[in-house]
Amino acid sequence: MKTSLAIPVTKTQSSKLAETDFSNLVFGRTISDHMFVADYKNGEWTDLRIEPYGPLQLNPSNAALHYGQSIFEGLKAYKNEEGEVLIFRPDANWRRMNESAERMCMPSIPEEIFMEGMRQLIELDRAWVPSAKGSSLYIRPYMFATDDYIGVKPSDTYKFIIFTCPVGNYYSKPVSVKVETKFTRATEGGTGAAKTAGNYAASLYPALQAQKAGYDQLLWTDGKTHSNIEESGTMNVMFKINGTLITAPTNTGTILKGITRNSVIQLAKDWNEPLEERFLSVQELKEALENGTLEEAFGTGTAATIAHIQRIHIDGKDYELPEKSADAFSHRVLAELDGIKYGSKEDSHNWIMKF
Repeated sequence: MKTSLAIPVTKTQSSKLAETDFSNLVFGRTISDHMFVADYKNGEWTDLRIEPYGPLQLNPSNAALHYGQSIFEGLKAYKNEEGEVLIFRPDANWRRMNESAERMCMPSIPEEIFMEGMRQLIELDRAWVPSAKGSSLYIRPYMFATDDYIGVKPSDTYKFIIFTCPVGNYYSKPVSVKVETKFTRATEGGTGAAKTAGNYAASLYPALQAQKAGYDQLLWTDGKTHSNIEESGTMNVMFKINGTLITAPTNTGTILKGITRNSVIQLAKDWNEPLEERFLSVQELKEALENGTLEEAFGTGTAATIAHIQRIHIDGKDYELPEKSADAFSHRVLAELDGIKYGSKEDSHNWIMKF
């Protein structure tokens, strides 16, 4: 993208780079030196700048703290063998963030501000992009209301921020999940398709109960009948049964339109893999586990890319999934996506922004 967007930069006087152990990165704990900031007021985005990462000053009456007008995105940057920085599908994140903004009565973000704010921030903090395989720079764009007013209405002012953090693998081993049939992540007509903070707040309690019971995450079911599988934890989820890949559709408004999900579906189509975008019922999943036709189950998301599922709990019983062969679809698609992201495989779909 050609741009003439000049963004003022204030550099940090105390970089944390030298003291960062890149061989021991806990996801989301280590934050890079700078952040991009823009303010929305009087109907336009103003005061674009890059400044040292640091605390924000908010009044107790801040609208976002009371009514939850807050949305975010997550994407990653990688470094190839030539030292170039590769960002995976940022245009898709920009579009999805604006879809979330519309649902939450928030202003849209111009593409140039999103892309150039991110690019110039990462260019400044280029040394924070890890080089080791399996590591990346996680990018967190987010927007929240900034009115100091506790009347219930959409805010008139907002703040848009992008910060980054170097990360390693999200999951170090396959995960175990529990089918959730009491609590609900999202219902039709709600905000399930938006990447808004409240969705994640609502998921914390049931997820904690599952973790106390020995499971890593939940398999969320629909809010009406709890009979159909929708998502897994904070990820989309896919199953391979009798050679066919099955994943829930995103046209109900209850499921996030995952960018990794979309990428996996595209690769499956490229490879002529049998694919069905439909709801898988809990009963159908249980039968597939019992009769041995469930070949693979895995979550898809930015943080983990592919999270292999090794155990599923349904109706008081644990089911262990079969050992996957080296050429299993989830292994192949993970290798393909990693190859594209790190620049070792052809980017035939133009998913990579390189600089």
